[in-house]
Amino acid sequence: MKMSHKRNRIDPTLGDLIAIISDIALEHSADPKEAYELARLVLVQILKSASLRSENIDGHFSTSKHLH
Repeated sequence: MKMSHKRNRIDPTLGDLIAIISDIALEHSADPKEAYELARLVLVQILKSASLRSENIDGHFSTSKHLH
């Protein structure tokens, strides 16, 4: 994970999030299969929420085949 000095927040990588969520799910579940399903559901929800708020996502794409 890298710390952003300007905003005073942690910017974890996707791999960091997967590892942390999987570890927590395994701690709270007796069955590994259930834990990974729980981790999957949490990650899906996080990614859906992030994509809705993202400023980087733009629905407008150039129809040109050449870069300008």
